[in-house]
Amino acid sequence: MSDKVLLDYGSGGRASQRLVSELFLKHFDNPELDRLNDAACLNLQGPVAMSTDSFTVDPIFFPGGDIGQLAVHGTVNDVAMLGAEPQYLTCGYIIEEGLPMADLERVVASMGQAARHAGVYIVTGDTKVVPRGTVDKIFINTTGVGRIVADPMPSGERAAPGDAVLLSGTMGDHGLTILGTREGLSFEAKVQSDCASLNHLLLKLVRELPDVHVLRDPTRGGLATTLNEIAISSKAGMEIEETAIPVRPEVAGGCSVLGLDPLYLANEGKFICIVPEKDAEKALEIMRADALGHDACRIGSVTAENPGKVSLVTPLGGKRLLNMLEGEQLPRIC
Repeated sequence: MSDKVLLDYGSGGRASQRLVSELFLKHFDNPELDRLNDAACLNLQGPVAMSTDSFTVDPIFFPGGDIGQLAVHGTVNDVAMLGAEPQYLTCGYIIEEGLPMADLERVVASMGQAARHAGVYIVTGDTKVVPRGTVDKIFINTTGVGRIVADPMPSGERAAPGDAVLLSGTMGDHGLTILGTREGLSFEAKVQSDCASLNHLLLKLVRELPDVHVLRDPTRGGLATTLNEIAISSKAGMEIEETAIPVRPEVAGGCSVLGLDPLYLANEGKFICIVPEKDAEKALEIMRADALGHDACRIGSVTAENPGKVSLVTPLGGKRLLNMLEGEQLPRIC
């Protein structure tokens, strides 16, 4: 193959076949994909969770991950938030003519590695190559499906007054990393993305607890926006302790300098868990036993007051409304 991606690689002809056989099959090898049919035959039983997402992150390589890992982790996590076991992924690539083949192979290799770690198969996909300048390097779409194992299923409208609001770890790591890398900024301490697949931890959680009410990952719009979405869906209020929300010192420092709020920055390896009060300590125990939930903590409670609103209790004991993100704080973060 050429050392650059050529328009021929998206033609559907011999060059396309070489790209598939010498690159994608090399890194995504599994029995279903190897058949190279027009569609994949999936073995699914019972209720199924399905999610799709497109990834346009800039830059495509960043501390802690890259667009390939992000495309796997993001969709795996979305499927797992319904108490499901992700099993299969599709992937579609839109690639700019002239992209170095070494960069493409790096993305594909890390995507294959992320899929193996998550325990999912990439079973079908598509590749398009577009003329130089009509897309920025590479965009990836992934769709994931998996069997729902939780009964009842966690859902955004199930938060109930008296529930505990838990968080699996620190906020703002991914968003600040992308901004810093994109703009060539250096911080006093190293920051890196929290990009990770959470499905193994989430499956353990829903299998060991009888009724997890809500699971959500605070990606675009951050923690503040996601909590508001849950409050609106559940027609309940929330009271969150500002001092309980974990933020790494280096992220807090970087946000302070740049005028950003870490509660609105994207995260790609964290989740919100809302459970009945009686299950809160058990949930935290399960989360903290996993490396991806080591910093898990309780940040507040669901209330009957102010339905659809999120109140933030400040360090001085006052309260203010924690609203959704207005506008685009940081474009192309995933």
